[in-house]
Amino acid sequence: MDSGLGLAKFLFPQIPSLANTALLHTLGKTPTSSKWDLRTTLTVQVLRQMMNGKPQSISRAQTTTLKDPGVKGKTWVANATIKAPEQQDEGLREAVFDAIEAMQPEDAGVLNYTKPTLADTEVEWTGFRPDAGEKDPMPDISEQEKYTKMMSEPSRKSETTILYFHGGAYYLCDPSTHRPIVSRLAKECNGRVCSVRYRLAPQTAFPGQLLDALLVYLSLIYPPPGSMHDAVPAKNIVFSGDSAGGNLVFALLQFILQLHRTSGNPKVLFYGKEVEVPLPAGACANSGWLDVSRSMASIESNAGYDYLPPPDFDAGYTSRFPKDDVWPTNPPRGDLFCDLSLLDHPLVSPLAADSWKNSPPMWLCTGQEMLTDEDTIVAFRAATQGVSVHYEEYEAMPHVFAMLLPALPAADRCLRGWGDFCRRCVDESESVKTDGKYIYAKTGKEESIPVEGATTISLVEARQVMKTVKERRIKAFDAENTKTKSAL
Repeated sequence: MDSGLGLAKFLFPQIPSLANTALLHTLGKTPTSSKWDLRTTLTVQVLRQMMNGKPQSISRAQTTTLKDPGVKGKTWVANATIKAPEQQDEGLREAVFDAIEAMQPEDAGVLNYTKPTLADTEVEWTGFRPDAGEKDPMPDISEQEKYTKMMSEPSRKSETTILYFHGGAYYLCDPSTHRPIVSRLAKECNGRVCSVRYRLAPQTAFPGQLLDALLVYLSLIYPPPGSMHDAVPAKNIVFSGDSAGGNLVFALLQFILQLHRTSGNPKVLFYGKEVEVPLPAGACANSGWLDVSRSMASIESNAGYDYLPPPDFDAGYTSRFPKDDVWPTNPPRGDLFCDLSLLDHPLVSPLAADSWKNSPPMWLCTGQEMLTDEDTIVAFRAATQGVSVHYEEYEAMPHVFAMLLPALPAADRCLRGWGDFCRRCVDESESVKTDGKYIYAKTGKEESIPVEGATTISLVEARQVMKTVKERRIKAFDAENTKTKSAL
């Protein structure tokens, strides 16, 4: 909504429906009464109305989620800009483009994508500020001074640096929308977070976001001239993200693994020098969107616990959003994030990746949500390939519940465990072992589950379903384009 008034205008017509839902929930008559409290029930209903109502234009939706609410309370935020090399470092870009070509499915056909340039990328260095009051504003000092004070906090007892990528379906949100969860992670890992303001779709399509992520990662390890931070060893860096940010985490990880698969000591050109591209200490995804095609069975089977809109594979994508200055693209593109030819590519949908062998430890968390299958399959496959995987599944919880329902005990448990995992990847890597947990909604009871047996869906089966959905969407997109041209 554009303002508090806009939110009130949206909620007012929903009051009768919300009141009826509240009554039915209290009487135990809703499908989720035995799993959710009243607050969760009403929150999810409001989110469903927002997500499934008449869509806003892309520009308006972006404007709404990009409004900076400011910084206050127990959070340090220091803004910085990671400068793109002036000479563009063609070797860095070409390494990404080469990986896209090398990793494409055998029957993919022609891949259509633009080759974006490197771009200056803003980041927010975020830390916990324990001595501040809940409403205390940030001190009026320079960004460098904020960074220095953040780094000197006594609570920062670990060298853990979380490289964070926010969610938002690749076209919404910003580091500013994710400050509460990022600040909490900084607290729980006793370290700091570098939160990335990557380029959004549809203005920038894949692989622009991957280039931004790679630029920042290498800049942490090899600070360009004028950086406010000192060099951060890869052994102290843990990738983390939620939803689409989780996608970017695992896409970046797959890219680095591909470099290591093709070269024992991979190097790329960065600021005119050849530098190594090491693996990070760990990789985490909270409700990771690991299948951009949205083709797994849980998209339908878990819809009752989620608020995400259902996919419509047989409808042309271009007409789903009102026309504005950024959509549809020119030439038209069948998806906000990427060309439809790439939907089942491992760097777009990491679910399709063949190998996670030699990956650093992984942490994957999912609710009983529409994306559960894709997260489970990746966790299962990585664990069976020798990767240390910590997997958590929360009964009846919707997408990114820890961010949207922070008052829930399950959300607190999730964030504590997430931050601690990041810290252990850096400080106690030998303690990170493969294990799985199922957490019950009402009681919080935990049950151990075998990650290696978490799913019966094979990669071959998943790829085939993804391919089928891709073909359906291409057919619908072509039909929509033909209809549009005929009307002109």
